[in-house]
Order: sequence, then structure tokens, then C-alpha cells
Amino acid sequence: MNTPDIIYYNGNITTLDTNNRSATAVAIKDGRFIKVGNDSEVLDLAGDNTKSINLKGRSVLPGLMDNHTHVIRGGLNYNMELRWDGVRSLADAMAMLKQQVDNTPAPQWVRVVGGFTEHQFAEKRLPTIDEINKVAPDTPVFILHLYDRALLNAAALRSVGYTKDTPEPPGGEIQRDVNGNPTGLLLAKPNASILYATLAKGPKLPLDYQLNSTRHFMRELNRLGVTGIIDAGGGSQNFPDDYEVVQKLHDENLLTVRMAYNLFTQKPNEEKEDFLNWTATTTYKQGDDYFRHNGAGEMLVFSAADFEDFRQPRPEMPANMEEDLEEVIRILAQNKWPWRLHATYDETIERALNVYEKVSKEIPFDGLNWFFDHAETISQRNIDRIAALGGGIAVQHRMAYQGEYFAERYGTAAASNTPPIKQMLDSGVKVSAGTDATRVASYNPWVSLNWLINGQTVGGMKLYDQDNTLDRETALRMWTEKVAWFTNEVGKRGRIEEGHLADFIVPNKDYFKVPDEEIPFLTSDLTVVGGKPVYGAGEFKDFDAPIPPAMPDWSPVNQFGGYAAWADPEGAGKNSLAPMQNQAVMASSCGCSSACNLHGHNHAKAWTSKAPVSNFKDFFGAFGCSCWAV
Repeated sequence: MNTPDIIYYNGNITTLDTNNRSATAVAIKDGRFIKVGNDSEVLDLAGDNTKSINLKGRSVLPGLMDNHTHVIRGGLNYNMELRWDGVRSLADAMAMLKQQVDNTPAPQWVRVVGGFTEHQFAEKRLPTIDEINKVAPDTPVFILHLYDRALLNAAALRSVGYTKDTPEPPGGEIQRDVNGNPTGLLLAKPNASILYATLAKGPKLPLDYQLNSTRHFMRELNRLGVTGIIDAGGGSQNFPDDYEVVQKLHDENLLTVRMAYNLFTQKPNEEKEDFLNWTATTTYKQGDDYFRHNGAGEMLVFSAADFEDFRQPRPEMPANMEEDLEEVIRILAQNKWPWRLHATYDETIERALNVYEKVSKEIPFDGLNWFFDHAETISQRNIDRIAALGGGIAVQHRMAYQGEYFAERYGTAAASNTPPIKQMLDSGVKVSAGTDATRVASYNPWVSLNWLINGQTVGGMKLYDQDNTLDRETALRMWTEKVAWFTNEVGKRGRIEEGHLADFIVPNKDYFKVPDEEIPFLTSDLTVVGGKPVYGAGEFKDFDAPIPPAMPDWSPVNQFGGYAAWADPEGAGKNSLAPMQNQAVMASSCGCSSACNLHGHNHAKAWTSKAPVSNFKDFFGAFGCSCWAV
């Protein structure tokens, strides 16, 4: 055996290797585990130049891998976006907005682009346009809520040029007042094109800032224990131009998250040409273990795109869907390219499978790790058809953000099995988990794991009972070893096992022992990719690999960090970084009728003081509670 480059010892390691379920030490050579065992047998392998790191008895897990996210696109913009992910009250969110408005120079925008839902707020609502205009009279503000709406203040409407003469967009609505003037509310009906087209009108970062922005996004993922992702492409994400940033970071050995990318078709009615061109110029799996091609999708043809806005009725796919899809599937199957297809509804999956079964009779799908994404309402019949064809299903925790809307439209009984994860696993189909970050759900993997285990939305609604929830080990496997099939790397990654890529994390608390309510609040104290520490905190802060501050200097990342405003521990972060405790005690501590589940009764101070308009941490507005309860 070769002398290891580095040894990690004195750990409590969950390997997920059924032949070697636990260990205390690992030896790593050239980025792979070469020995997994106890301290004495691993430390005996050390040579003169072997580095050794003491894990201090802490629990260790394989690195987490997101089966569906949009890091390549998200990284280009991450430093410009104010994240409301995990923020627990609208008052805190608006205080963050006000502070960022004050920090942002003209002509830049303040953007809140997904990752949150109104149901996570104690107030259970979004801000009004008037409220946004009050805190931002001159700075453009764009707030994207899921796939259903965007809120623009008056300055943003002026910036994008929307007036009473702006025509109504196809598949969307510009809400107007009685005089026909846009109010600032944009609605997806049912597709989000108007939302994304409007966002695209905002200023962009220059290349060197985009490089810095992507590094900060990766660091935030590392902080949460993510060591690998599959990038699902995205609208207006052009290949290869928009991949230049990640390619440059890869070439400079600056990637701290492994990325496998799928190619997303670019223009309606030109899908066949896209894939003919790409299969002729791009080789499946081209790249290396840090950055490589993973096939086609999630958009294959625009006629098969069923938009998942549960506030709107299910869209019916057009009659030409099958013809369009068959042309592309034939190209992909002939060239041995795997693919993924965005499909929310069973009706879409049914029609796509009709095409797949037809093509597979002529061009076998053997060895093609193709799969559907999302599949919230898939039927048992279609699960079985996928299994019979050797395909997979990549689920994401979108229902944790949209479950309330789904239940309102279709009922709680339907929501209780949406998606039917247990049925999928029991049927033998390949299944893994992810987020679909950043424009709908958050990129936080622990929120997804909590959803799998506890069946809850981020707003606290119980979606699933034990018939559709998973134990902690099964859920963890959905985020580790099971994702490997979706990148065609089974036996190469996903477990702490000899021969696997040496990616692992030390959570800040023991994942298997923390109370259920603490799972969404886990982070990583040590994140290791390819044997090298890429993030360190707490006991392991000396192994951290810090990066330059976020660019530009007014970036929200510098002020608030990422998920749950972690860099703002005296503001929004104070109320967002830990589970709520003793709500009943807070609510009963005074006799007024305006209790807030998050902040308690701090608003009582307002009644005996002058209007606290400048205190955006305890209050919002001139008339009391930061929750606007009075």
C-alpha cells in the first residue's frame, strides 16, 4: 500500500459501507481513501511526510451531494443576492432589506431571489409593495417568491421600463391598478418566464466578481457540508459561455465543490439542433472528478416543461410534446448520453414514458443512467415503468416550500404522498435527493434531510406520516451513496470506503443524536474534499481555507452571510440560527393580545417609548412590534 498523504484519526465515522459500518480513522492518497479502519492500523501507515489530523472523537459523515441544484448559474449572482433563506420573521427580513438598501449604490439593485417562502415567517405573509417602497424609495428592489410571483418596488419598475403600455406577457401577468399602471406584482400564470425575464434586466457582475461570487457560494455550501452537486442547467444559461467562470476556477484548482453538469436546451423550437451540436462537440463525462459533463437536461424540449406553480392549475402539455421529445431522446440514446427531465406531474411523466418506451425498443437504454426530476405526483404505475426501463427519480424538497399551496389546491390527502418517496424506494427504482436551489427551495441540505425524515414544510406544516418518511440513515444515503448512480459513479463516491473519493464532513452536532427539530440547523465544522480541508470552524477553525471578502464590498454576503443570516448574529441571525424554544412561555409572559411566536413581546417596549423608526432589529415602523402585530 502507498504511503498516505494525510490521515484523519480519533473520529466516530459513519462509513455507509455495509461491510465496514464504522471506523475511527482514514488514510488518504491522491484524493481517495486507501484505508478505513481503527486508529492503530491506519496510523501505522504514516510515513515521514504524512500529515495527521485529530478528529477529536467527533462524528463524521460522507460528504453531502445535491442531486439537483443550479450552482453554476447561482454562483454568477450569489454575491448580489440578499438571502432570506431560513430567516424566521418578515420583520427581520425587512430589516435586512432596509440595511441592504442603505448599503447598495446606484444603479445596483437589491435582489431577494428565491430560497424562502412566506410560510417560514412568523407573520405568514409577504411584504406589501407599499412596505417595500417605504424602505426603498429610490433603490430598485426585486423579490422572487418561489415560481409564483415577483415583487418590484417603484424604482425597479422604472429600471425595467414597465408602464401602462407594456403588453401582457404570454403565460404571465403584470398586475395593474385601476388606471392600468403596473403595481409591482408580477404573477406566473402558470410559467415563470416574466419573472426570470425581469430579473435578467438587472445589472450583472464583471468576470472577476463572478469568480469571487462563485467561490463564496461554494464556501457557503461547504459550510453546510456539501462536497458535490449535479448542476441541472437553467434557462438563459448558455453553454459554454456561462460555464467559463467554473472552468476557470477549475483550471486554477479553486473548486471546493465537485460539479457534474447537465446541458439544458437553450431556445424553443431549436432543441434538436442544440443536442445535435452538443453531442458532436462534447463528450459524455468529459472533464475530471471536480468538473465534468453529466448528460442532457433538465430541459430537453420546451413542449415538455410542466411548470410547478401549485397556486395555478396543472398545465396541459401541448400536442407536439411527444414528437419533439422523441427527436431529442433518439439523439441522446444514439450517442449514449444520459438525460434528466423536469417533470412535476404524473400526466407529464406518463406521456414522456410513452416516448421512452417507444425509442428503447429500437435503441436500448442499457447503461444509460437517465432519470426524471421532481415527480411530485407520480403514480405507482409510472414508478414501475421507470424501474422496468432502468431509470431513476431525483426528488427535491420543493414541497417543503410549497406544501401549503399544494394542500390548498389538491387537499392534504394528496399532499401526504407527494412525492411518494417510500413507494419509489420499495419499487426498486433508483432514487436520490437534492434541493432544486436557488430560485425555489434553499440550498441547505439539512432542510432537505429534515423534510425526508420529519415530513415537514419550513412553515411547520406536517405533510407526511411514517408511511412516507425515512429513518436518518436512509435519508443520509439519499444524499450520499444514492446520488452516485445519478452521476454514473457507483463504487467511486458516496461512502467512506477504500477506493472512494475522500470527501467527508464533521457536523457541528451528531446527526444521529440531535433532536428532530435541530436537524435543519446543522452545519459543518470540518468539510474535506479530496482529502483536503476546504472549510473549518469551531474546533477545526485552524484548518479553514478562507477566501477573499465578497465582491463588491456592498455585497449582502459580507453583512449577512448566507442561510439564516448566520453572519448577523445580533440581528436576523439571532432569531434564525436555532430552533424556537418556549414559544408558549413567551406568549403567556404578558397579558396583551399581540404575541409574536418569534420575538415574544418586545413590542410592549414600543408603547412606552418614542416611535422606534430607526431600530430595525427590535422593531419595524413607527407603531410597535417588529412583527407588525400591533
